[in-house]
Amino acid sequence: MKPLLATQLDTFLQRFDNFRGGEIRSIDVISPTKIVMTLAGQDSARDFDWITVKIEFNSVSDARVIENSKLKFIDMNNGITIINNDNLFAFGLDECYNILSTKNSACFVVCSDLKFQEGAF
Repeated sequence: MKPLLATQLDTFLQRFDNFRGGEIRSIDVISPTKIVMTLAGQDSARDFDWITVKIEFNSVSDARVIENSKLKFIDMNNGITIINNDNLFAFGLDECYNILSTKNSACFVVCSDLKFQEGAF
């Protein structure tokens, strides 16, 4: 896993078009402070080929996750948002504008450390 720094967030999300039209493949709660989410999306750096990206949320302070059996019902037309504010990262479904709006999302994670890993589709 590679660290995902706050300075890299915009580039990362643009590369995958915020995972618009993608899918969340799985959400694994490893411990109360560690969650791993697997997403599929189109990669602009690879001529828009579909790839899988695992995002590891560490030092989780707040979260609401969806059961894996219900992930196929998630509408990803608006993609995801990852925000950095006050040394915290906030993930949310749809377009979110601050940490509070991510907490209104059907699925959200607030943490202080992010990592990611690219994989095959």
